Amino acid sequence: MSFLPYIFVLLGAILWGTTGTAQTLLPDSAHPFVISAGRSTVGGFSLLVIMILLKKINFKTWPWKETVYAAICISLFQLLFFSSVLLTGVAIASVVAIGSAPVFSGIIEWVFLKLRPSKIWGISTSFAIVGCLFLFLNKGEITINPIGILYSLIAGLIFAFYTLSSKSLLQKVEAIPAVAMTFSTSALLLMPFLFIYDVSWLKDAGNVGIIFYLGLATTSVAYVLYARGLHKIPSSSALTLSLAEPTTAAILGVFIVGEVLGVMSWIGILLLLGSIVVLTVGSKSNRKVA
Repeated sequence: MSFLPYIFVLLGAILWGTTGTAQTLLPDSAHPFVISAGRSTVGGFSLLVIMILLKKINFKTWPWKETVYAAICISLFQLLFFSSVLLTGVAIASVVAIGSAPVFSGIIEWVFLKLRPSKIWGISTSFAIVGCLFLFLNKGEITINPIGILYSLIAGLIFAFYTLSSKSLLQKVEAIPAVAMTFSTSALLLMPFLFIYDVSWLKDAGNVGIIFYLGLATTSVAYVLYARGLHKIPSSSALTLSLAEPTTAAILGVFIVGEVLGVMSWIGILLLLGSIVVLTVGSKSNRKVA
């Protein structure tokens, strides 16, 4: 049973990896901020309605401080990440954002929580960093935009803070209500963008379907899985497992979108997979020894 939390986080990350591919199916007029707002609205409110009907949420006793903090973090992450995708492409944006998050998380835990990262985390993260470097050596048709890279790095830092704040929230409430409240709050924060930018492209049923996929599959289901796993494992380990996202994004980019990846990039993907195996198997072995 102790192995399941790692599987939950891994499956959530794979679903996240489909986000970029789904985004490429939207028209050029679809602004990243509108996509973020639509994704949070569908994902958050759909879960919220279910949780309210099941009486899983008590608004009077709810831990609002942790929820608002997590909502701000995930809102900023989405704005930065989708903007980065627009500037520098799906593969690079995913690799830099999610690839940097476990490094930031380990440092944050070390500095603020006085939790020194484990050797397993260090080894798996090293694999991941080298894998990311190999992906940067891709000779395909991917443009590396410095501003996009900066957005992705900041997004990685913000996601590390989201993971820590979410872990704090999960100590007080269950995973699904936590995700419902976090993304519903995020939707309220992002909703003004629906009135600022062009949303005429949402008149097309196909585009609305993609937003619903982004909201339900890559938000509701993915974050519930991630939250359930995060409740049982260290946040730095969860973030390292999240590297399955850029791996999935790269593979889908090749077979679905038609992006061209060189040999170096494929080596990077294998190293990323290796980091996931090291973390998962190593963490399980440590539990058995303990």
